[in-house]
Amino acid sequence: MKVLITGGAGFIGAHAANELLANGYTVRALDSLVPQVHGPERKRPPYLSGEVELIVADIRNTEALTRALKGADAVIHLVSLVGVGQSMYQMDEYTSVNNLGTAALLQTLSKSPVARLVVASSMSIYGEGLYVDEKGHAATPVERTLEQLKLSDWEARDEHGARLTPAPTPESKSPSLASVYALSKFDQERMCLMVGRAYHIPAVALRFFNTYGPFQALSNPYTGVLSNFAARVLNGRAPLIFEDGLQKRDFVSVYDVARACRLALEKPEAAGLAINISSGLPMTVSDVATRTIRALGRPDIEPDITGKYRTGDIRHCFADISLARRTLGWEPHVLLEQGLEDLAAWLTGQTAVDHGVEARAELAARGLMV
Repeated sequence: MKVLITGGAGFIGAHAANELLANGYTVRALDSLVPQVHGPERKRPPYLSGEVELIVADIRNTEALTRALKGADAVIHLVSLVGVGQSMYQMDEYTSVNNLGTAALLQTLSKSPVARLVVASSMSIYGEGLYVDEKGHAATPVERTLEQLKLSDWEARDEHGARLTPAPTPESKSPSLASVYALSKFDQERMCLMVGRAYHIPAVALRFFNTYGPFQALSNPYTGVLSNFAARVLNGRAPLIFEDGLQKRDFVSVYDVARACRLALEKPEAAGLAINISSGLPMTVSDVATRTIRALGRPDIEPDITGKYRTGDIRHCFADISLARRTLGWEPHVLLEQGLEDLAAWLTGQTAVDHGVEARAELAARGLMV
């Protein structure tokens, strides 16, 4: 089977390619090699397997899309600009690449359907994760106000002001879209599932939580939390943590994500579903920063808990992964400690340009960071 991976030269795309190649697939990648991820040279990344045929083009280029899809039996659609904060001041570009790019792909597929379409969705569509009240009943928190945040009152509360307890978030939780990025990911997911049904293309949406591992773009300030922490530590600087550091997240190894992509191609029962992919093991952001520092061998550095807040940030969100277990037969295999050791080994000799200062200045200049 020949699989086209859009965004196939990126972090997750390269790992998905390795997973597919190891299991007998032929892989073609379509990627525009955007400078924010691949640097100004826009060269084929050294980590991308030589067995992958790479087409360098924009997904919105119909001619290139048609050429990339020729002979493809399935598509893993990973093309996406990534960055909650950046999406709030580059709204046109995020909407164009993520939404319009997906529409261009689906328009082409409507004329030449494939046997399976897998699209990368995101935990960001949930906004706040699932919460329960003191009686254990599901409860919807009210949006945290600017006044609340200025008082460093970080926790989610109900309409009566009572503090709520976070719980594992299932796919049935209603979306709560807190950024243009989240909106675009929801649009990508729903378009693929909707058009897939209409054109008889079995489609699966994988809702990735915080993904980490080798090949992350360390100099991109809008990539994953762990790579941002690692970039700071590699430059001898403290990881910067917003709020009080006690917000809970869920982290998943890119190797586990790549395996989920392959299983989503193979399991008939997954068609038409949106499925959480994560470890199912919540931990605080402060704890993750400390573990990253330890893995990189810099005991002289401590996390910098800033007490600041960014527009679009949420308090707690971690996954219920029971649907992935049932439909994909998937389990996370890589524990965070093992994954951080692997990441640290890859980071040896890597260069990370810390652009975090510029990114935060952009947010502050627009009133998007308190």
